[in-house]
Amino acid sequence: MASDLDFSPPEVPEPTFLENLLRYGLFLGAIFQLICVLAIIVPIPKSHEAEAEQSEPRSAEVPKKPKAAVPSINKRPKKETKKKR
Repeated sequence: MASDLDFSPPEVPEPTFLENLLRYGLFLGAIFQLICVLAIIVPIPKSHEAEAEQSEPRSAEVPKKPKAAVPSINKRPKKETKKKR
């Protein structure tokens, strides 16, 4: 009876090129996600030069003036938009 049982591993076909591509692509995507999550969690100290540049006044920049609102041509008075009863 023990000779009837076959304990050899089952035959598994070799993975195709697309299956390998999908497998490694998923691994790379998971690693990229872990790096992104770690970048959010772990703070990176700013360099001294970047802080010095931000503290200096920016005289070269010209402040932008807000644009005036352009009246819309499609707006109709309320009386015309109400339904007639």
